[in-house]
Amino acid sequence: MKTFLKINPADNVGVALQPLLKGEVIDVDGQRITLLTNVPAGHKCALKDIAEGENVIKYGFPIGHALHAIRQGSYLDHEDIRTNLAGTLDYSDIHPKGLCKPEPSGEQLTFQGYVRSDGQVGIRNEVWVIPTVGCVNGIIKQIVEKVKEDLGNTIEGIDGIFHFPHNYGCSQLGDDHENTKKVLRDMVHHPNAGAVLVVGLGCENNQPRVFEEFCGDYDRERVRFMVSQEVEGDEVNYGVRLLEELIKKAQQDRRVTVPAAKLRIGLKCGGSDGFSGITANPLLGAFSDFLCERQGGTTVLTEVPEMFGAETILMERCGSEQLLQQTIALINNFKTYFLSHGEPCGENPSPGNKAGGISTLEEKALGCTQKSGSSVVCGVLEYGERLTASGLNLLSAPGNDLVASTALAAAGCQLVLFTTGRGTPFGTFVPTLKVSTNTNLYQRKPLWIDFNAGVLVEDQSMDETLAAFIQKILRVASGEYTRSEQAGIHEISIFKNGVTL
Repeated sequence: MKTFLKINPADNVGVALQPLLKGEVIDVDGQRITLLTNVPAGHKCALKDIAEGENVIKYGFPIGHALHAIRQGSYLDHEDIRTNLAGTLDYSDIHPKGLCKPEPSGEQLTFQGYVRSDGQVGIRNEVWVIPTVGCVNGIIKQIVEKVKEDLGNTIEGIDGIFHFPHNYGCSQLGDDHENTKKVLRDMVHHPNAGAVLVVGLGCENNQPRVFEEFCGDYDRERVRFMVSQEVEGDEVNYGVRLLEELIKKAQQDRRVTVPAAKLRIGLKCGGSDGFSGITANPLLGAFSDFLCERQGGTTVLTEVPEMFGAETILMERCGSEQLLQQTIALINNFKTYFLSHGEPCGENPSPGNKAGGISTLEEKALGCTQKSGSSVVCGVLEYGERLTASGLNLLSAPGNDLVASTALAAAGCQLVLFTTGRGTPFGTFVPTLKVSTNTNLYQRKPLWIDFNAGVLVEDQSMDETLAAFIQKILRVASGEYTRSEQAGIHEISIFKNGVTL
């Protein structure tokens, strides 16, 4: 088993695959280097002398510059490196490479899903209660609890009954108000829901009747609206009756065999470490290429701030000049958002990221974007927009785990793949499959983690790991619950930017 890895021939740092001690000798491309310091697993070591101000190179790209001279064989972390990131750029020297989306090839895989009346395919048959405004959070909770009390927690043909409290829908202006409406609308149309009860108050900014019209065409047998202030007497029991009628409708649905091309899968990472860009994120990239190129399916990459420093890699893979310009706007608009709040564009990763071996935003970005593989970019989505193009898409959303995962699900993803080196229990409103970057985390947190990518540095090949990962995803798409589902975790978080009245 390897103890040290140089990722790219151009790199002047490498990564310890296990804890290394001062005085140990490592062999890098036939060069023997004596360690001058201890190096924790997942962290970096200098492969040559690096001068003050010189770029630190990892993945073949700069991840920042050295704050002081660093000797060969020395450990370096966030206290030794500073970001090179600044403000918006014009990217006028970037041009698409002319990549074309290939026709699906090879064996066409299938899963067992729910085909909806609008042609979408769900991987769950759940019944959802969605509030138009945070004021009715207590009412929707009571409605769901009462239904479960009446019918039991396990209902034949239904994968679950869930309510999704949030704080918004009133006292919001401009984009915040529109974003709330868009995400809630997207949930109403989501294929993982066999039926939806929308509960409003009546006096909120997000007026229930206006919101109903905003939702456009919908299956009126599967989606019902309730305005609490208009209900005479007990609104909870009224909501219970509506919900129980919806459950009966959803119970009519059955899983059928559908092609993997119908899968729409979100790609997300959080609580990253030094192994993220070596194991779990490349595994997601290999899966994304497999699904998009060989099966004709769809994946979505988001976390725009965590593209900063690696964005040109994505820009060069855009399938057209129009997509390139949309990607440039995606990046620069988010940088402008940061700057408008007086915040730098290159803010360092979280304390957990730093403790795991990630020193700068560029380093995180170069690992993060590996989740997209090498496929052509076929679509670029604004926050709250729904998928229209198959293949790899980019989506505008922040790096925050729950906000970004909610945005991925709202775009139409039936499943979110979430890589982590530190661990997290959360799950958004669609199944959230957690992939560990290292075996230690997988063993320590079996109730959080669904799949271990740490085997990739333990002499298991990418082909073997990818094959197992594909089968895991197909099982989850066909009804196998993720760890977060087993724990009953189903949450949403809507992006907020402006003032609250």
